[in-house]
Amino acid sequence: MPTGCLYGLGLGPGDPELVTLKALRLLRAAPVVAYPAPEDGDSFARQIVAEWLDRGQREIAIRFPMRPGPLPAAVYDAAAAQLAAVMDAGDDIAYLCQGDPLFYGSFAGILTRLAARYTVTVVPGVSSLTACAAAASTPLVQRDEILSVIPASLPEDQLAARLTQVESAAIIKLGRHFAKVRRILARLGMLEGALYVERASLPNQRVFALATVDPASVPYFATALVRCRGRGE
Repeated sequence: MPTGCLYGLGLGPGDPELVTLKALRLLRAAPVVAYPAPEDGDSFARQIVAEWLDRGQREIAIRFPMRPGPLPAAVYDAAAAQLAAVMDAGDDIAYLCQGDPLFYGSFAGILTRLAARYTVTVVPGVSSLTACAAAASTPLVQRDEILSVIPASLPEDQLAARLTQVESAAIIKLGRHFAKVRRILARLGMLEGALYVERASLPNQRVFALATVDPASVPYFATALVRCRGRGE
């Protein structure tokens, strides 16, 4: 029996209208749909395409612990094994990915475990970075500028050191790290002009000057956009 194929579908940052035609076509054709989900609760990736599901497809929720720091390899091993069993039975799988599959997504850990044994197709999606830039109506970079993408979870000294070297930066996954990020930006003289974007593309999207944001209100899906040097003007 031929094995099934795995399709990593980038669904964009949350607005269903940003799902690509290719991702939607492959989603509708797949007999099995898998998606990452927290240990308790619903999958955000599934919510993006919910209107196109419930067509008799089998669904598999891959449960990932939502905790700080890298996930244990065993979590990805178990997820890959679960998907491999489906493909060994001959079924194709559409794996739903918020944003882009290979940009800070769980799919990367699955891809590295399955690509050598199965046919894997990755469909890119609108990333959170471009969605945030669009929401803020501001360019990420221009001409020869360099964009740095920095996780807010870095230790304070490392985060500060990296920010002193950048031209333009997107600081992602703000959440509980927001107060630290704002403190560093203020100390480095980068706070003025820094923008804050949360839940880009969703109905409850918010865009503010970063200096005005209450740290207690910042969710995980929030990004700081900082233009440090060379604005391309």
